[in-house]
Amino acid sequence: MIYRFLDGLGHYFRFLGEVFHKPEHGREYLKSFFREIELLGFSSIALVAFISVFMGAVLTIQTAINLDDPFVPDSYIAIAVREGIVLEFAPTIVSLILAGKVGSNIASTLGTMRVTEQMDALRVMGINPASYLVLPKLFACLLFNPILIVFSMALGLVGGYYAGDLLNLVNTEVFLSGYFIEFNPFYIVYSLTKATVFAFIIATVSAYFGYNVEGGAVEVGKASTKSVVAMSFTIILFNYILTDLLLQ
Repeated sequence: MIYRFLDGLGHYFRFLGEVFHKPEHGREYLKSFFREIELLGFSSIALVAFISVFMGAVLTIQTAINLDDPFVPDSYIAIAVREGIVLEFAPTIVSLILAGKVGSNIASTLGTMRVTEQMDALRVMGINPASYLVLPKLFACLLFNPILIVFSMALGLVGGYYAGDLLNLVNTEVFLSGYFIEFNPFYIVYSLTKATVFAFIIATVSAYFGYNVEGGAVEVGKASTKSVVAMSFTIILFNYILTDLLLQ
């Protein structure tokens, strides 16, 4: 099992070497990049917005119920909600969801191109398929994933505020002031660092599984499933590593 893991890891880094090969036709790469921004970025906004609002609302409800003590001011509840959203829920949970949506899309798209021999056609035309197909997707994820995470943070805080207001769980003025008490700006840097690393994982791991599909349509589906499992495992692992390194 360890041998298979190390062998797969070696193939993954060799694949990255092909991906970062110098682009042959820069203008075509740029066109592809903007297409991927639309496909992988803008199409995820509605999903991220829906999840973030209710994620913030649930976090406020749970925190308010567990800290239902007259000696605990509502500003403390807001601080707990803010830290939970900024440090963990927005960068990690949203990235895991994007791994399922965006990552499976990348894996299935590349897998379909592999089994229909479109990649072989690109190679015959003198184009490196790994670089041409994967690099724009990678840059699109690296650009848009942090934007989605910031968007998620904002909507999570809004959802948390309105949940406390509509359910009459907190004093909204005190709760809102708690969002700004003793805030550490480094937490934003920490979250965006995680978002960028997770974006790299989502784009490259899913592309690796899709690019190396062998067989037919059934294998494409299996590769898509394997990529989501591998991405989720890797994101959770790097979440621990980055937290240990950056928040010590």
